Amino acid sequence: MRALILDMYGVIIKDPEGGLLPFINRTFPNLSRDDVYLHWNKADVGELSSLDFFRKLGFEGDLDKIEKEYLDTVEINHSFFEFAPLLKKHYHLALLSNDLSEWSRYLRDKFKINDYFDAITVSGDVKIKKPDVQIFKLTLDKLGHSASDCIYVDDRRFNLVAAQSLGMDTVLFNSRNVQYEGKTVANFEELANLLIHNK
Repeated sequence: MRALILDMYGVIIKDPEGGLLPFINRTFPNLSRDDVYLHWNKADVGELSSLDFFRKLGFEGDLDKIEKEYLDTVEINHSFFEFAPLLKKHYHLALLSNDLSEWSRYLRDKFKINDYFDAITVSGDVKIKKPDVQIFKLTLDKLGHSASDCIYVDDRRFNLVAAQSLGMDTVLFNSRNVQYEGKTVANFEELANLLIHNK
């Protein structure tokens, strides 16, 4: 059996840029993307907790409530729920996500997607983020598969390059409408057709 490794944001979760900056700018209109991502990049590898991330940006008061208000703006690509059971008949499934530990756990629990995966790797848990090849190697170890047995799906081309460097086959989930010379799909239906047809 081969393995399929999926990215989270821009693939399973809608809106590849996320609603984070608009959410923050409602309270702090002068904060730029660089201001926000200075702290987010630290939280993304577990150097800041999710509540400390909001605190660093200037939020005060009930930070748990503020965080939940943001996370509840995040939507899932509902076609995943048709795709995943179908693909599990043919592939081991893994999730590989750059995300804050707390956010990933909340969203995975909320949308009840944990049980679809044989392995889950989140940057905030392991202190490494894509495109560092070490996070891909960790995922391979969890799966017990070699890179050549894996197909990696992401909406970011530089993450696909990292996976390819290890010998993985790759597919761009093109939710950003970018130019790409390799294998590309626009949705989970196309991905299912590609993966099952090619088995």
